[in-house]
Amino acid sequence: MSLPSVGRRALQRLDNPYLLLALASLFWSGNHIVGRALTGYVPPFTLATLRWLIATLVLWPIGHAQLMRDGPLIRRHWRILLLLGITGGALFSALQFLGLQITTALNTSVFNSLGPVMIAAVGALMFRDRLTPLQMLGIATSLAGALAIVTRCDPEIIAQVKVNVGDVLIFFNMAVFAVYSVYYRRCPPIHWLSLILVVSVISVVGTLPLMIWELAAGLYWQPTPATALAIAYCAFFPSVAALVFWNRGVVHIGANRAGVFMHLVPLYSAVLATALLGERLFLYHVLGFALILTGVRLAARGASPPEPHG
Repeated sequence: MSLPSVGRRALQRLDNPYLLLALASLFWSGNHIVGRALTGYVPPFTLATLRWLIATLVLWPIGHAQLMRDGPLIRRHWRILLLLGITGGALFSALQFLGLQITTALNTSVFNSLGPVMIAAVGALMFRDRLTPLQMLGIATSLAGALAIVTRCDPEIIAQVKVNVGDVLIFFNMAVFAVYSVYYRRCPPIHWLSLILVVSVISVVGTLPLMIWELAAGLYWQPTPATALAIAYCAFFPSVAALVFWNRGVVHIGANRAGVFMHLVPLYSAVLATALLGERLFLYHVLGFALILTGVRLAARGASPPEPHG
């Protein structure tokens, strides 16, 4: 067997959508850990801006020629690309890092398990995707799990109706990502480099004013080797690699089926957060995750077929 044929077979294995989606979830889980660890060292909007600015500067030399070739399609479909850039880049990053300043990495990851059912709900609302009774039951079950996390299964907290603002931000942020995932079916057939560059530029433009506001308020980041490495991780793995892998998986198996892989994020983070950040795993986390996972599985069983891309 020739070397080129071995290389092609290896690439085909790496292009497996299930592997790509599992890796995307791993990279996003790492983003939660890093974002939480940088609390007090890098302000959230500065981190969001630097994340996409570095990605833009690194990808521009290798992707600008392809971007120019895709220019006519980009100009023709600028509205949907703007929506994808805002929801999948600027707003998603800003809300995520802001939420991580307030809540824990583990809570953030558990709330990611709501992604699959939110994707199903947004698809049904925006595109009339079929939402079966089983999916509706899954949504209700997952919401019960989210409520268990927020209230910590504590009757006093339930009575006082006090909710962590960070939890609310992360919950809303998952709805934002659901919009991105559902509307990705409307993305024009441009090269993945062009899409990432467009998303990166939109994200920088969208988050830069917030970074300037932070600087004006006296919130500065501490430039150390550790923070530089953490920012580099956020720029390459959750921003570029995870988004490319996620998009590829959605193209192969559809948003509803791809969404199920988001429940891997809490599993990854439970290990990483306890090992690296010293965060404790409580019974209400386990109960909430069990309910969310049950809801995800119920919803996935009624998932509609993948939508054609473009």
